[in-house]
Amino acid sequence: MDDDEKFMLMALRLASRGLGNVYPNPAVGCVIVNSGMIVGRGWTQEGGRPHAEIMAIRNAGSLSQGATVYVTLEPCCHYGNTGPCTLELINAGISKIVIASQDPDERVSGKGIKILQKAGLEVLYGVMRAQADKMNIGFIYSKVKNRPFVTVKIATTLDGKIALPNKQNKWITNQLTRTWVHKQRAIYDAIMVGSNTVVLDNPMLDCRLSGLEKYSPIRVIIDRSGKLNYNYNIIKTASIIPTYILTDHNVDVKLKHVKYLLVQSDDFFVNAMKKLVDIGITRLFVEGGGILITELLKRKLVDQLLWCRTNKIFGNEGVSSLNNLDVANLFHNYGLKKINTLTFGEDTVDILDVIIE
Repeated sequence: MDDDEKFMLMALRLASRGLGNVYPNPAVGCVIVNSGMIVGRGWTQEGGRPHAEIMAIRNAGSLSQGATVYVTLEPCCHYGNTGPCTLELINAGISKIVIASQDPDERVSGKGIKILQKAGLEVLYGVMRAQADKMNIGFIYSKVKNRPFVTVKIATTLDGKIALPNKQNKWITNQLTRTWVHKQRAIYDAIMVGSNTVVLDNPMLDCRLSGLEKYSPIRVIIDRSGKLNYNYNIIKTASIIPTYILTDHNVDVKLKHVKYLLVQSDDFFVNAMKKLVDIGITRLFVEGGGILITELLKRKLVDQLLWCRTNKIFGNEGVSSLNNLDVANLFHNYGLKKINTLTFGEDTVDILDVIIE
């Protein structure tokens, strides 16, 4: 690993601190190096401001003069709530900038690089680009595909069952696995379930880990039949954690503190994803249930699977994790690639990328 990669890796690690709390902005990291020493660090702050570059420049102070900047995403060059980062970098006296990934936002998309070059800065582009793109895959999807990056978590027995009919086994997986899942929730913008899951399980869908409570994701419920009311925990706590209901019919009596998004019924789930992008969601964590997950899979709206399995078997008495997938039509151009397997006691978690040819 050369110096450029070493410093960019540090910038990527800083960027990861913003995942789940900077949407609709990307999570960016920035390191400023002068005479081989790191003199400034920054990452996108909560809510998206200030940007990583601004934080790093403030951190470096006068040592920015003649320094090299390592940043995980092309600096912005347009005026919004604040001035462009390109102008701040130029005014700080930066002499060289190393950029991992190009910004897919049409307001930037290569323009920032050209502005910096025109101002006399040496620009090196593409260092650790694959890692940077993976970090901001949700932001990229929101700009290129007009939908969030979608991760589905499924918790099952070894034979693919999610529960017994009487629901006497509330938890399929152990405490270690559930803690890991809560950590995942904290780095996503929103969490989605169907109304059946709310009715059957009455979940909170928050992040119940010490110090991470404030990073609980926005809660999104698919409720096309008006099942929900004030008896459910999600609705009771809608004033504390932002909560949305996606539906395809007009609601006469709306639940207090809940925000409603009206989705066109034709190709409902595709249109639902567009609605989520409209409110700034770039990374979506789906926790069920089986009907919702099956519909997303069938429409090729799933990008990653987190398959949690426990060392139990329920047999035919158990409730299946998925419904009819129409396999003959779906899987001739649809596959899964195992990225990693984690072990938590007797539980295993397979991390799988969904491959669509």
